[in-house]
Amino acid sequence: MFTHALALHRKTLKDQLVFLRQWASDPLKTASVTPSGRSLSRAMAAEVDPRRDGVVVELGPGTGVFTDALVERGITPDRLVLIEFNADFAALLAKRYPQATIIRGDARELPHHLRTLGAPKVAAVVSGLPIIQWGKSRTVPFMEEVLSFGSRKTPFVQFTYGFKPPVPPRPGRYSARRGGLAVMNLPPARVWVYNRD
Repeated sequence: MFTHALALHRKTLKDQLVFLRQWASDPLKTASVTPSGRSLSRAMAAEVDPRRDGVVVELGPGTGVFTDALVERGITPDRLVLIEFNADFAALLAKRYPQATIIRGDARELPHHLRTLGAPKVAAVVSGLPIIQWGKSRTVPFMEEVLSFGSRKTPFVQFTYGFKPPVPPRPGRYSARRGGLAVMNLPPARVWVYNRD
């Protein structure tokens, strides 16, 4: 037990250093100086049902904190499609999750990436990206297109540090509901879940 806790602590410190180094080299591409906390990771993963068929797509996994929580939730690594723009993060993910499909590319091109993979059935999409910064003109069509790859029960899971949903709901097209609140995260974060109407 102690050995596991020590190994987890070392991994967390190592990941924080990797994030800080990436942020220092290009703060516009790495949105945070530290990975998300465990409480937020668990709140995000809680919205994914491991019994649903299909791949689980993660956008901007970074060092894999949400990925770890998804695996703990019961998602096997061979079902994961991780889309990461940063080359160092992508290489780190490839070492940690050799069974996962890792795409080094722009997550905003997710529909293209899914078509390249043969348009697999999507069980869930989990996003660690600051999509609120893209603006409505980009996020609304992105959300509509991404949700078209799944069923009405396929969730798009996103978090925000604000009080409002990061992408406004579009009644008749897609809905947004509040998920968990990660109070222990720094800063505290709210999970939002989107589904196609």
